[in-house]
Parts: sequence; structure tokens; C-alpha cells
Amino acid sequence: MRPANAAITPEGYPVIFLTSLCALASALLGSAALTVIFLVLVWFSLNFFRDPERVVPQEAGAATSPADGKVVKIERRVDPMTGEERTCICIFMNIFNVHVNRTPVAGTVEQITYWPGKFFNASLDKASVFNERCGYAVKSDEGPVFSFVQIAGLVARRIVCRAELGDRVARGERIGMIRFGSRVDLYLPAGYTPAVTLGREVLAGQTIVARRGAGS
Repeated sequence: MRPANAAITPEGYPVIFLTSLCALASALLGSAALTVIFLVLVWFSLNFFRDPERVVPQEAGAATSPADGKVVKIERRVDPMTGEERTCICIFMNIFNVHVNRTPVAGTVEQITYWPGKFFNASLDKASVFNERCGYAVKSDEGPVFSFVQIAGLVARRIVCRAELGDRVARGERIGMIRFGSRVDLYLPAGYTPAVTLGREVLAGQTIVARRGAGS
């Protein structure tokens, strides 16, 4: 697993450097308007690429959210990684959410699949079929296989995968990110039920979104 910075994700460095350089150049040229615009872009870049530490719960038989954002769907659908029909929890990330994604359970990465595709609005149903996606299957230490899929959105143009096949991952460990607005779908194995409701705001690696047995 390639490590990530705990304050700013490495993918943000080039963007932050470029916008900062443009702000400095505009200031030296005496253009107040351009300087303000680029300073706003610097702030946006720092905010978007932030990568805060999280308090990961240690509760047995639980799965944490793979992404920051809002729960927009909870429904039965076919898991693209296993081919099984499972309960899927869809989490939509807007441009102001942290976009670093984390593993919902501790275990071993057994499968990684990348699908090139289009860039429909990530909140639409067709995004889970037609958009650029990267899926992961993690065999948890407790036995069941959990799947989750990063889905690029209308503005997103790059999915970052830091994991490799065979990696051992801890619950809440950073596994990748998606740039600029997107979605992550988490597919639950049999015996696990959602612990969140529609509209709930969740934090990657910190909010418990599913539990083994009865939901709560």
C-alpha cells in the first residue's frame, strides 16, 4: 500500500503549487482581481485535497463508511465484483467533502477491477453502470467479502487507486480518492444490514454504516 500524507493527500500538491504560483505572479503583476481569484482557488484546493485523521471504531461485526458524504440510496442490486445481489449503500460526495476513500473493514484485497467510462452525474442510477469506476473486493478478517466501487462523477476526471492485490488493509485505512465530486457504493455481504438511513452524513473510516445481524 502506497502511504498518504495525513494532512494533504499527495495528489493535491501539483494543484496547490500551481494555483499558489499563479496567485503570486498575479500579485507581482499588480492584478488585484486575478490575485483574489487565484487565492480562492488555493483555498479550494487546500480544502478539497485535505486528508484528516479519523477515529476508527473497533466494534466487531461492523463496517465503516468508505467515503465522506451523504447516503443517497440503500437498495438491493447486483454487486459488480461478485455477481451476487446484495444490499448497496450509495454515498455521494460533493466538492466540499473529503475525497480520500478508506476501507470499510480489515482484511485482504482480493480483487481490483477498473472500468473506463463516461462522466454522468454520480447521483444518477446510470452512473453505476456507465461511468468510470474502480471496484475492490476485500475479504474481511471475520470472513465475508465486502465490495465497494469508486464512481467518477460529472466533474471528476480521475480515480486514484493506492491498493494492490494481496494488500493487507486495516479498517479505515486510506485506499484511494476521486477528484472533484463523485460517489462510492458499498455492497454488504449476507448477514450484514445497514446502520444508517437515507440522508445521513457520514465520515470515511469513522461512521459505522453496517453491522452484522439486526440493523440499528
